[in-house]
Amino acid sequence: MKARNSGTFVMVQGTSLLKAAGLLLLFMLLIFSISGLLTSLKPQYRPMSSSVNQAATNVNGELLYQLMGWENHHFLSVEQDWTSAPTLTNLVFKLSSNINLNDPRSLLGRELPGFYEFDGKILVAGEGTNYTNMPIESAPPLDIMKAEREAALTDLEITEHPSSENTPSAPDQTTGNRKVVYLYFSHNRESYLPYLKGVTNPNLAYHSKINVMNIGDHLKASLEDRGIGTTVNKTDIQASLNKKGRKFWQSYDESRPVVQAAMASNKDISYLIDIHRDSQRKAQTTVDIKGKSYARLAFIIGGKNPNYEKNAKLAKALHELLQKKYKGLSRGVIIKNAAGSNSIYNQNLSENAMLIEFGGVDNSFEELNRSADALADVFSEFYWQAEKVNKDVEQSTKKQ
Repeated sequence: MKARNSGTFVMVQGTSLLKAAGLLLLFMLLIFSISGLLTSLKPQYRPMSSSVNQAATNVNGELLYQLMGWENHHFLSVEQDWTSAPTLTNLVFKLSSNINLNDPRSLLGRELPGFYEFDGKILVAGEGTNYTNMPIESAPPLDIMKAEREAALTDLEITEHPSSENTPSAPDQTTGNRKVVYLYFSHNRESYLPYLKGVTNPNLAYHSKINVMNIGDHLKASLEDRGIGTTVNKTDIQASLNKKGRKFWQSYDESRPVVQAAMASNKDISYLIDIHRDSQRKAQTTVDIKGKSYARLAFIIGGKNPNYEKNAKLAKALHELLQKKYKGLSRGVIIKNAAGSNSIYNQNLSENAMLIEFGGVDNSFEELNRSADALADVFSEFYWQAEKVNKDVEQSTKKQ
């Protein structure tokens, strides 16, 4: 009898969950219907996709559980831990519908155009990283994208490359004339609010002069301080898109031939790093380490490319090194593999390719440069260890 009652409870629980999910879906569809109406009637009032995503992050398993209580008051009559309460039904529901109650945005991700931008799988979670605060990328408004109205720059000083605490005075090892790391920027005009005068809207944080390319200069210098030859390509991908009348989502198609040309002309290139800026706010993108503020890093891997596993292995290794030396700096490794998204990010061009989000819209270059130094520090450790292993293998092979 007890087992029978338990089965009945699970059935009731599942029915209530389905109805609650239906209510939630109707509510979210109403939001997007209004958004669509505004877009068609008043384009200037169009809600930005990142704003919609921020609203969706407030929808979680607890809210679904509360909605279940409207249908079946049993759920509200006792105090329960919502994260574990509907465990069995959550599992069955996810298997049957591909909806994750801990990330109810999955109710929408495959149905709403453009919402895949916020979809992804957390391969390795950094401290505090979950499905409500994953890195997001939001396309700029059309007039910003075409640079028809660029923000004036503030008078804040952008510091040049200083020697960091961990920079060796003279590197023990060097790649010599070989440039083995290639830095580039598919979204090269992604900028930071502290440098844009009068701009407070994160969706408007774009600029042709002060942007993520400034990070590339600092990272290059920091890597070369550690003996690792590095090239920075500053092709204005956004300008190329504008000239050809292409869309923002085609940025990776536009940067691809640039990378291919570099690899064809320099066979020494072994590592590709596409530098971006996240659209999340300061609370998610900043960490204090030993009394100093750093812009957090997030590793993004395209799940649709054949090098996916090797790319992910590299990102995981760097994440783990950062955890040991700069705890909390890495937000983790995120896999993007949603239908309709690029999810390759040119990472099929190399087994050692990554997209790295440097901070968010609120970070300063002082914070970003510290993070660049930290990344260079752990990358050099990884690189020289890998070189040692490769040399040992070569010598072993020759002896045989």
